[in-house]
Amino acid sequence: MSGSASATYWRRTPRQRKKRQILRQIEALPAGTQLLAQDETDLLLFPPLRAGWAACGQQPSVVISGYNARQAIFGSLHLRSGHLLCLEQPRKRVENFQEFLDFLREHYHGVLLAMLLDENPIHKNPEAQSLAEDLDIQLLWLPKRSPHLNPLDHLWRHGKEAICANYQHASMDEQVYHFMNYYQDLSPRDLLRKAALRSPDFWLHDVCHL
Repeated sequence: MSGSASATYWRRTPRQRKKRQILRQIEALPAGTQLLAQDETDLLLFPPLRAGWAACGQQPSVVISGYNARQAIFGSLHLRSGHLLCLEQPRKRVENFQEFLDFLREHYHGVLLAMLLDENPIHKNPEAQSLAEDLDIQLLWLPKRSPHLNPLDHLWRHGKEAICANYQHASMDEQVYHFMNYYQDLSPRDLLRKAALRSPDFWLHDVCHL
């Protein structure tokens, strides 16, 4: 380059290219396609500690005992209507994900479905992908190691903060009950807001407000 002229060269990262690819896939979906985001999370009986009291300058001790029970919650969020579906499962395994796919198809009977999800091994399993194809559910893969791009990840965080943090429930069933009720008490607008989809800065905002 001659003289004093200068130029700034900007190249998209693989994650940015992947996001653009997903947005193009969404734009190309047939009319009437219902667009969902999907994710699953674990609830643990021992609560995550987000706050507590201790004498200044002293390290607090946390006493735990017994078996740390675990429960998986599979969920999908309709990115335009804010409709949330959740299914309680014993574990996050391929057969549990397949059961959730059947659950989705039963609920959204007779409509085209497209679903954003991460590349978890249970999602990429050939049997699971074959079932999704049989059920006419198109899978749109998020970039690897990008949980912040999944609206469900934001939604789970709010539920765990409100229901699970700093308090141990008497049983796993009780915790699941209150966790599910937390979302049932939210309006679709609130669900979309807590999932970051109403923020103009979120990468899916324009898609969800067509």
